[in-house]
Amino acid sequence: MGQITVEKNIYGIEGLCIVTPALHGDSRGYFMETYNENDMREAGIDIRFVQDNQSCSGKGVLRGLHFQIRYPQTKLVRVIRGSVLDVAVDLRKGSPTFGKYCGQILSEENRKQLLIPKNFAHGFLVLSDTAEFCYKCDDFYHPNDEGGIAWNDPDIGIDWGVNGEYPGSADPAGYTLGDGSPLIMSDKDKLLGTLAGYLRN
Repeated sequence: MGQITVEKNIYGIEGLCIVTPALHGDSRGYFMETYNENDMREAGIDIRFVQDNQSCSGKGVLRGLHFQIRYPQTKLVRVIRGSVLDVAVDLRKGSPTFGKYCGQILSEENRKQLLIPKNFAHGFLVLSDTAEFCYKCDDFYHPNDEGGIAWNDPDIGIDWGVNGEYPGSADPAGYTLGDGSPLIMSDKDKLLGTLAGYLRN
């Protein structure tokens, strides 16, 4: 027990938490428990996860912002190689922080995990040459239940730390990282609209 520290309600957003596992290292290397249900419950987080996912992406890849509509998921996300800027946007109806976002660096060095409650949009930008990204979900993926909003929606105003000006769409053409690397997105994500547009429809 006691193998994690939990920072709750980060950025003033209820339910959004940073979970950091304890690291035990010596001359051989290190060991850590990346997930322990008992420790999570002791910290007041009682969630049953049912699916683990993992992706690998190159520098400048931006995935998101995604969510499930009828089957929302709680996610526990972390990076096992490289580093990303991980972003979560509160889309909970009636929430006092609706539309507010959190941007958190997750890396293999800092070992931080972000607990993202249901009804948040989520995405990340790869800052390192490559990044391996892992996350637990408390509901299964439903392929016909996908929702999304533009990563650069000016009304949300996420600071991704990139250079470029909003062109009126989610297309990342013209945006770059600080070192000049271009942003890379799926064709589907390039077509995502604003939060205001999503709510209208």
